[in-house]
Amino acid sequence: MKLYRPEEECGIFGIFNHPEAANLTYLGLYALQHRGQEACGIVSSDGTSLHAHKGMGLVADVFGNQEIFKQLPGDGAIGHVRYSTSGSSVIKNVQPIMIDYSRGSIAVSHNGNIVNAQIIKDELEAWGSIFQTTMDTEIIVHLLATSKTSSLIERISDSLKRVKGAYCLLFLTETRMIAVRDPQGYRPLCLGKLGNSFVVASESCALDLIEAEFIREIEPGEIVEISKNGMASYFPFKKVEPAPCIFEFVYFARPDSTIFGKNVYLVRKELGRQLAREHRVEADVVIPVPDSGVPAAMGYAEESGIPFELGLIRNHYVGRTFIEPQQAIRHFGVKIKLNPVRELLKGKRVVVIDDSIVRGTTSRKIVKMVRNAGASEVHVLISSPPTSYPCYYGIDTPNRKELISSSHTIEEIRKYITADSVGYLSPEGLTQAVGTENTSYCRACFTGDYPIKFPQLRPDSQLGLFEKEL
Repeated sequence: MKLYRPEEECGIFGIFNHPEAANLTYLGLYALQHRGQEACGIVSSDGTSLHAHKGMGLVADVFGNQEIFKQLPGDGAIGHVRYSTSGSSVIKNVQPIMIDYSRGSIAVSHNGNIVNAQIIKDELEAWGSIFQTTMDTEIIVHLLATSKTSSLIERISDSLKRVKGAYCLLFLTETRMIAVRDPQGYRPLCLGKLGNSFVVASESCALDLIEAEFIREIEPGEIVEISKNGMASYFPFKKVEPAPCIFEFVYFARPDSTIFGKNVYLVRKELGRQLAREHRVEADVVIPVPDSGVPAAMGYAEESGIPFELGLIRNHYVGRTFIEPQQAIRHFGVKIKLNPVRELLKGKRVVVIDDSIVRGTTSRKIVKMVRNAGASEVHVLISSPPTSYPCYYGIDTPNRKELISSSHTIEEIRKYITADSVGYLSPEGLTQAVGTENTSYCRACFTGDYPIKFPQLRPDSQLGLFEKEL
């Protein structure tokens, strides 16, 4: 049984002009493992050729043999950790994608989703293009290969002007690395430096691991070209209002990262403080649902004065699959990952802090687990507004009918998860806690107001990105 959480999208990392490029890319992907656990890959450049190694599984498993890095020579490399939000989970869909075409070799790593992918794919296939994967990323490669413009930067910008949606991209050729962030800036992407080498990563925590200096975030709509000659920056796209994903602060990003100009840990603590201001509960102890609920629970405890405890302990050594015993164990999927500390909960009025309620099934099991540990009351508080709409910009959330808050009142949710009370952070509280000075965040998962509108897909679409009613 799967313990359902919203799945992270993907993580990308690249470094140029370093003799241990592939090794450092491996470490960067290791730091970004939370953004994707299905598959990973690295492509390196030795100045004349590209070399690749990819596989299904975690970074440490796919690159566990040191001999692999002898097959990845060169001073430039890009990598990718994947959770499939577009395309099925099979080896042919593992990134980076690498191709040879009339102008040489190129590899690309992509974090995000292209919302008009099927329309472009149909058009390209009508002109004779043959697709090897079911990923929207391959559409970018085909557009790049068929562009009539002269320079690589022009071909990239020409291709991306055709697509709509969320993308952070890393391209690698024999002689350069190019990073791109979409004009809305949905996903984080940062630029760093390690000696004379430039580094690009989805989150700053990856820079920290290899002791690279954080320089700045790559701006929405920016193309950064890195070669032996240094770095150049281009802004070829029409300027639009940025819309970075606010849910990165709530759940997806690592708390030690700085994204969109703010430290994630500090924002999550403030979410908890604001939650305490909005939902005062008479209780004896505050506990988080680990790990993403920890900073918010600490903030709630500080603001409310209720003691904080780690009342649920997470097993960090559980893989993505496990064998359930033949004799059924109730709530096995949750219990193998979380275990209550009975001595902290017995006879107590407990506040459980989580970042979101998606389908409600996991929350229901957690509440029952805390009650079975002896809690006299269980109050569930959520450090974000109700998640009522799916994300189409690179996050794997269920369709709308599966999101419990899209069709149930808070009282109905309370009854379903069997809590004594349920409370969500208000949209205004989220705004206040995150702070929106000079930034208009994407809140589509809470409001249904999608910054980029998308076309209706045909019923037989392989990509299957969108629901008909939307």
